[in-house]
Amino acid sequence: MSNAPLKFPHQDEFMAFLLLDKGLSENSIEAYNSDVVKLHTFLLGIKANYTVEWITTFHLMEFLVYVAELGLSATSQARILSGIKAWFKFMNYMDIMESNPAELLETPRMTRKLPVVLTVEEINSMIAEIDLSSETGQRNKAIIEMLYGSGLRVSELTTLRLSNVYFDEEYIRVIGKGNSERLIPISGESIKQMQLYIQFDRKQLDIKKGEEDYLFLNRRGHHLTRAMIFTIIKRLAEAAGINKEISPHTFRHTFATHLVENGADLRVVQEMLGHKSILTTEIYTHIDNAYLRQSIIDFHPWGKRKSVKNNSENK
Repeated sequence: MSNAPLKFPHQDEFMAFLLLDKGLSENSIEAYNSDVVKLHTFLLGIKANYTVEWITTFHLMEFLVYVAELGLSATSQARILSGIKAWFKFMNYMDIMESNPAELLETPRMTRKLPVVLTVEEINSMIAEIDLSSETGQRNKAIIEMLYGSGLRVSELTTLRLSNVYFDEEYIRVIGKGNSERLIPISGESIKQMQLYIQFDRKQLDIKKGEEDYLFLNRRGHHLTRAMIFTIIKRLAEAAGINKEISPHTFRHTFATHLVENGADLRVVQEMLGHKSILTTEIYTHIDNAYLRQSIIDFHPWGKRKSVKNNSENK
């Protein structure tokens, strides 16, 4: 990926269009250019040799979630979205792209919610498709357990080090955004799957110099890339017959959603995910009206009074 150009095809023409047709200032043009480069770099992490026609609205929504997690202000997020929408509009106008995947994108507040959540049954079906007799089977099972069981970002998973896994204490130490550190509890099942991978499959690898402390490695003894995790997830979803467009981030989203829906405090989820703002954590709450209503009945004094009244009427 290091040899890939840090610009889209036709990006220079877009910059010229902004200058000559739109009359934007040099600073504005540079900002638009920076936005497009950010998107291009992000997409390269998903598919190294993609074409512009491959890009979908889902990919752009994933990018916006990534931007939101950088901790940028709503204004900065809106500006980046504006730059991305302008670029795709230009590509569509010039007939370089047949459709405009950015056309339906809304403001950051509207698009920060992901539309996809996996069920426990779907996650189990993906795990069931893993061939544990293969060289990478046990590793992949441990990866799924960690993504769903701990809500890690894909970058946190690929850089997780053995020295930061505390099996006896049942915690991992994660280096998140801005080199911030947090401790995340891990389940007994996650510990079991990691130890099986470490004790058997990982020991068979010819681990390259400098890679010894990375937990998850490929068959050549190098730590996994972000793109490789995307590939693993995609193949397992296809094998399990899951027709949702999912990514590693879907597991993080599902992890938080399931916690909240089962009664976890939003502040606790915020701490687990490493969010600086509770507002960012709120994008992971797909709570339906029935859940909200039950919460009022269970926890609000007047809600309890109403519930008691209803029970007395039913007697």
